[in-house]
Amino acid sequence: MIIVKTREEIEIMRESALVVSKTLGMLASEVKPGVTTLYLDKLAEDFIRAEGAIPGFLGLYDFPNTLCMSPNAQVVHGIPNKTPLKEGDIISIDCGALKNGFYGDHAYTFAVGEIADDVKKLLDVTKQSLYEGIRNFKAGNRVGDVGYAIQKYTEDRGYGVVRELVGHGLGRTMHEDPEMPNYGKRGRGKKFTEGMVVAIEPMTNLGTHKIRQHSDGWTITTLDNKPSAHFEHDVAIVNGKPELLSTFKYVHDALGIVSNEEDEFRQ
Repeated sequence: MIIVKTREEIEIMRESALVVSKTLGMLASEVKPGVTTLYLDKLAEDFIRAEGAIPGFLGLYDFPNTLCMSPNAQVVHGIPNKTPLKEGDIISIDCGALKNGFYGDHAYTFAVGEIADDVKKLLDVTKQSLYEGIRNFKAGNRVGDVGYAIQKYTEDRGYGVVRELVGHGLGRTMHEDPEMPNYGKRGRGKKFTEGMVVAIEPMTNLGTHKIRQHSDGWTITTLDNKPSAHFEHDVAIVNGKPELLSTFKYVHDALGIVSNEEDEFRQ
């Protein structure tokens, strides 16, 4: 069942989304060669609690940490550990927070130092595919319209779109209806209405779309061990149009990136 939110609830959710946005912005300055994902995880937990929120992933479905930290060929759900990041790595950081009874859920894939040109393009395409999907999250459209837009943008550029892992509705629980696949057919699936809030999160692979799960029950990697990228925004339908609740502004500020990519989704 899809749970639509009131304007007041959407504003509360914006606070939760901003906690995770600020957390990723704080981490952006810390992602560098020699740093461990376990160290970053502790920074994130302390930061989220200082913001008056609770780490949304810690203990959720028995997940052991605050962040899902997925380097290189790991797609999602990587468990933080003591292995140092190295020059040329990429690291997807997925962060959740619970504040005032609502969840925020947000992800960004960072470069560790200088990365290869083909991997840099993978990150750029994945991030832009996120906005292609968001543009189609509007009243009257359907789930398949978002999935189709993401799939077409990425596959037209030669990348693999993960099928088994999807975005989702968001609210008082981390995962609500509807599921939001990153592939699909236009005009198919549940219809979008005013007040819906979802997390849209394309996961795109440099090679095959196929994946495998590791024996830890969490870590997902690409089947061909080529890199994977993951970006995620929380989005509400307000006045029939998509409005971002999360923002990459804090990440961009930390990394010195000048961008107006989010302007069209602000009302």
